[in-house]
Amino acid sequence: MYEKLEECPLCQFSSHANYLIVDDHSISKESFALVQCNKCAFLYTNPRPTQEFMDKYYDSAQYISHSNKGRSIVNFVYKLARLYTIRWKENIVNKYQSKGSILDYGCGTGNFLKHMQTKGWSTKGVEPNALARQQAVRKGITVTDSIDNTSKDKVDIITAWHVMEHVHDLIDTIRILRKKLNPGGHLILALPNCASFDAQHYHQYWAGYDVPRHLYHFTPATVNKLSSRTKFKLTETIGMPLDAFYVSILSEKYKNSSNALIKGLLTGFKSNRQARKDGNYSSLIYVLTK
Repeated sequence: MYEKLEECPLCQFSSHANYLIVDDHSISKESFALVQCNKCAFLYTNPRPTQEFMDKYYDSAQYISHSNKGRSIVNFVYKLARLYTIRWKENIVNKYQSKGSILDYGCGTGNFLKHMQTKGWSTKGVEPNALARQQAVRKGITVTDSIDNTSKDKVDIITAWHVMEHVHDLIDTIRILRKKLNPGGHLILALPNCASFDAQHYHQYWAGYDVPRHLYHFTPATVNKLSSRTKFKLTETIGMPLDAFYVSILSEKYKNSSNALIKGLLTGFKSNRQARKDGNYSSLIYVLTK
């Protein structure tokens, strides 16, 4: 049911230090430990549920990335942001290629791929969650449950929007995705950044930790090491300012704060102001080139 990692998932060093105890605020209410590698400083959840045991931690109608039914104020803010970010994601992709083939790894209900389809892209997705996959298929998206079940045809762009922090086999998965890319193709990753102002402000209440669904907790430094190990070139890093507001509002909710919306918006503003100086936005997009 649970597994304890004896080696760092990033560098395989066999020594780590305790970092923080974080509760699963959204579903199970269980507590999980975060540890930090003593060599590369990679932060990860350890022990963690096995892959076969993870379903119970996604079993919630409020788990917004797999559902369109959440009715709370946080989910309302999320959906408003999603309308904007779909077009913003398209613009990021278009910086590197204006037309071609794209695979969205962890495509959820297929909103991004549907949008790209209307712009002339050849699209396909991977989504392990059956409910989300069914919704994507109803939108006319070609979706499989595993990267192993996709066609052998290579693609120009692979996107993974807040997905890689959920994947048990981190290094192997990125290597498989690299093989799916055409020469010179791009892997675009969006990841929470635990070096951000809001992460440091909220500590164990930071919604970006989202244990145990988030198995890894990235920073720009560790993503740079990840790209080198998987033979990618890290081409660009782009901030996601909206995430600071959503994550901060949710973090205030976890703290049972009064006026969570106002306090969260204020902290999100402070986080983005700091990020304009040091680049540490609450979430970051990394463009990796094959």
